[in-house]
Formats: sequence, C-alpha cells, structure tokens
Amino acid sequence: MSRNYPFETGVYRPPSEGGSASLLVRFTRNCPWNHCTFCTMYKGKKFNLRPLEEIKADINAMADLVADLQAESKALGHGGQVTRDAILALLGKAPGLNHHPGADMLIQWMAVGGKTAFIQDGNSMIMPPQDLIAALTHLKETFPSIERITTYARARTLAQRSLGDLKVIRAAGLDRLHLGLETGDDALLKQIKKGVTAQGHIEGGKKAMEAGFQVSEYWMPGLGGKEMTDQHAENTARVLSEVNPHYIRSRPFRPAHGTPMSDQVKQGRITLLDPREQLLELRRMIRALDVTSKVCFDHMGNYWRTASGDLVFHHEYEGYQFPDEKQMVLDRIELGLAFKQEPVRFLHM
Repeated sequence: MSRNYPFETGVYRPPSEGGSASLLVRFTRNCPWNHCTFCTMYKGKKFNLRPLEEIKADINAMADLVADLQAESKALGHGGQVTRDAILALLGKAPGLNHHPGADMLIQWMAVGGKTAFIQDGNSMIMPPQDLIAALTHLKETFPSIERITTYARARTLAQRSLGDLKVIRAAGLDRLHLGLETGDDALLKQIKKGVTAQGHIEGGKKAMEAGFQVSEYWMPGLGGKEMTDQHAENTARVLSEVNPHYIRSRPFRPAHGTPMSDQVKQGRITLLDPREQLLELRRMIRALDVTSKVCFDHMGNYWRTASGDLVFHHEYEGYQFPDEKQMVLDRIELGLAFKQEPVRFLHM
C-alpha cells in the first residue's frame, strides 16, 4: 500500500462544527467577498470555485483512507474499529499520513462515529446549485453514516438564490447554515464593509428558514464601540427578531492585529467598550430580542464572570432557549454587572 490520499482540508470552521465532531470537506477555497474590516480569515488568498470532479475526488480519497484503516483494524481482529494499533499499522504502510494536513481530522471523525460534516470554505452557497447538489449527494452516498451537514453562507447570496434552488439544496442533505450577521445596523454594516444591508440580512435569513435550513446567526457585541453601541444593540435585535433563526451566537468584538478596524481603534476613531459596557450593550440587545431561538455564548470570547468566579454564561453549543430562558439570561447579566470585570488585554493589536 502506498496511497497518498490526495484531499484538501481548509483551516476555518465554527467551534460547534469542529474538533473531532465534523468531517471537514472543502467545496470552495477562501472567501468570495473578503472585504470585512474586522476579519483576518482568508486575507491575501484568492477565492476559487473547486470543480465538481475535484470535490468528488477528494471525497473518494477520504473514503479510501477510511477503507484502508478499517481493513488494518479487521486484520488485527479489531472489527474495523479505530484503534491505536490499527492507526500505527496504516502509518507503517502509508508514512505520508504523518504529514497529511487532513488525516488526523478524518481519523478522529471516524473514531467518534462519523455523523456530521462541515463544508468549507467561506460561502459554499455561491457554488452553482447543480454542482453543490451533486457534491452533497456524492458525500452522502459515500459516507451514509453522516446525519448532518453544515456550512458557512452569506445572507446576500441566499437572498439572490431562488427559493426552489434552496429547497433542493436542503433536500440534497445540507442541514444548517452559519451566517455572519455581525450587526443589524446599516451604518455599522457599511463601516465594516460587510457588503449587505440589514434588509439583505433579513431577506437572506428568512429565505433560508423558509427553505427548511437550520439557521445559525452570529453577532458581535462591542463591534460599534462606544460611538454606536445603542444603535448596534437595538438594530441587531430588530433584525434577529425578524429572522427568528434557530441559533443566535455571540462573538464579542476584539480588534485583530493588521485589520483596518484595529488601525481605527489605534487612531481613536473607535472607542472600545470596557467589560461593563459590553454587558450593558448585551442587556439592551437581549431585552429587545423577540425570538424563539437558542441564544448561545459558545466561545471563550464571552469571558464575563460573576462574583462567585463562574462564567456569566455557559459555553454550551445549544445555549439558552428563548423566550423561556430569556429572563435567566437577563438575570445572569445583572450578576455580571454587579461584579467588577477585569478588562481583556488586546495583545498585538
């Protein structure tokens, strides 16, 4: 055996789709927009639509690795299960796996049951619908153990797709879309060069919901600094309430080194919120939020703590169910406000 298992693996995926949980399958390379002033992902890299046959070849190469590892396991009497001895046996015959960027991901995915997949990179929905459907179909046929497939998407792209196409894509096996709302405020959307208006976010999100996708929307507390905190909170709540997605996920803003927004902070054009002000903004947004979503703080950036030392919000992927747990979230915010929060130090800003 001397297979090379030639398949690509990208870098980025949401925390809820990462670790050993999801198979990472690259349908496109990088981001077709790539102008957001807060973002470091995909910068300096050209967007590519990967040909359908190339995607299928990647999936086939993954299947070859799975089959070969299972064969080594069976030869050792382990019944096809992923074991240390089976992995070592395969590495002995295919030493190139030691340097393969996706091999560990694929083996870990096998070990936990192979039930979910995440389609990379930044906006897979921009693919021609017929190619996306064919690639999803091949993935599902090749790995029938997969129960859920998710991907990043842009609201503007969803708004431009026909409802019929979206429904067929959903039927082909794509279950969940992760959308970067960031803010529902038009002035702030323009400032961060998001390339979509608040109404575009509403249209794209609602169309995805109507097509039957699970929709996960991300927003960034603190994104507008002190200068835009009220409008950021209120308009974000307005947009999210109109979409009423399945998930709302908090990703507090931190100025990343080398981004235009980092430069604006240094120049004094954006005044960062301190921890207490972040919680006040969050309270304003949550109070105005009228949804049946799960509101999630599943990222270490949601760092606020109470006087007893525990996190204000747990970091579980399923979050808090609204409206039933809305008051609980507001009560937790009050606990955070009652405690003097330590400011976050932005290294290398």
